[in-house]
Amino acid sequence: MHTREEKMQAFGRLLDVLDELREKCPWDHKQTNESLRPNTIEETYELCDALVKDDANEICKELGDVLLHVCFYAKIGSEKEQFDIADVCNRLCDKLIFRHPHVYGDAVANNAGDVVKTWEQIKLKEKGGNKTVLSGVPDALPALIKAYRVQDKARNVGFDWDKKEDVWEKVREELAELEVELNRGDEEKSTAEFGDFLFSLINAGRLYHLNPENALEYTNQKFIRRFNYVEEQTLKQGRQLADMTLAEMDRLWQEAKEKLG
Repeated sequence: MHTREEKMQAFGRLLDVLDELREKCPWDHKQTNESLRPNTIEETYELCDALVKDDANEICKELGDVLLHVCFYAKIGSEKEQFDIADVCNRLCDKLIFRHPHVYGDAVANNAGDVVKTWEQIKLKEKGGNKTVLSGVPDALPALIKAYRVQDKARNVGFDWDKKEDVWEKVREELAELEVELNRGDEEKSTAEFGDFLFSLINAGRLYHLNPENALEYTNQKFIRRFNYVEEQTLKQGRQLADMTLAEMDRLWQEAKEKLG
C-alpha cells in the first residue's frame, strides 16, 4: 500500500490532469454540471455492479471514475468562483467531526447501535441541516432504497415497532388487503395495496437487519445465472426456449439449481 505522501501526490496528479484536460480537451472543456449528471449516475451504478460482484480490480477502476466526477464538479464550481475541491473536503471533514462526538467530543458510544441511535438527532442540529426527519431523503432515489431509508430515518427518532416480530402481522394484513383488491379487479387500488405490501416487506427486512436492495440483487443474479443455464442447454439441443415445454424448462432449471446454486 502507498504512504500518505504518495496518496497526496496521486490526488494532486489527478487534479493537475483534470486542469489540463479542462483547458485543452474540447470534450472536457464543454462539460457542465447538467451534461455530466447522467454520466455520474451511470458511473455510480457501474461501481455498485463491481461491488456486488466483489471484483477488486473493477471496484478500483470504478472508484476512479466516480472520483473523477467529484473532482470535475469541484473544478466547475471553482471556475464559477462558488467552491473548489478544498471546500468540498473541508466541509466533509467538518461534518464527519460534528457527527462523531464519541470520537471528537465527550459523548460515549460502545457499539455501532449507540452511534446510529443518535445519528438523525445530530444531523437535525447541524447548521443548515435537514429541517425535518425525512427531508434528507432524495426524491430521485429508487423506490426500494427510498422506502428503506425513510423507515430507517423514522426509526432513529423512535417511530418503530416495539418488537420486530410484530411486523409479520402487518405483512399478513397488507397481503390480505392486496388479495381483496386483486380479486375485485381494481387496478388502481391493487397497485396501491401492492405498494403497501412491498413497503411492509421492506420494513420486515430492515427489522431483521436484511438489506432489501442487496437481497433482491442477490436473487436477480441467481435468477440470471439459472436462466442463462436453461437457455444455453436449450441451444445445445438445437432448440429455442419458445419451443420448450414448461416441464422441460423446469427440468433444466432444477439442474441449474444443483450445479450453480
